[in-house]
Amino acid sequence: MIVRIKDIEALDDYILLVKFDDGKVVEYDVKEDIDTLPDYDDLKNIKGLWQQVQLDASRTCVYWNDYIDLPSDAIYEYGKERKKN
Repeated sequence: MIVRIKDIEALDDYILLVKFDDGKVVEYDVKEDIDTLPDYDDLKNIKGLWQQVQLDASRTCVYWNDYIDLPSDAIYEYGKERKKN
């Protein structure tokens, strides 16, 4: 099953708040990706880039530029789920 993203928000400290079509809401910490993937350094080094996160047309990937993207299934699997109130 391909998980589709309904909404994304770039929070402080390189955390993405991601809402999926099935109702699941996760916080995905991008800091580990920044520390291990050289292209992700731009998220820290280019002022304002972090806040420019976008959702692709298929709603299965978030991206910042041609070199930095995250697939929805990785966010879904490895994000920390927010419990519903």
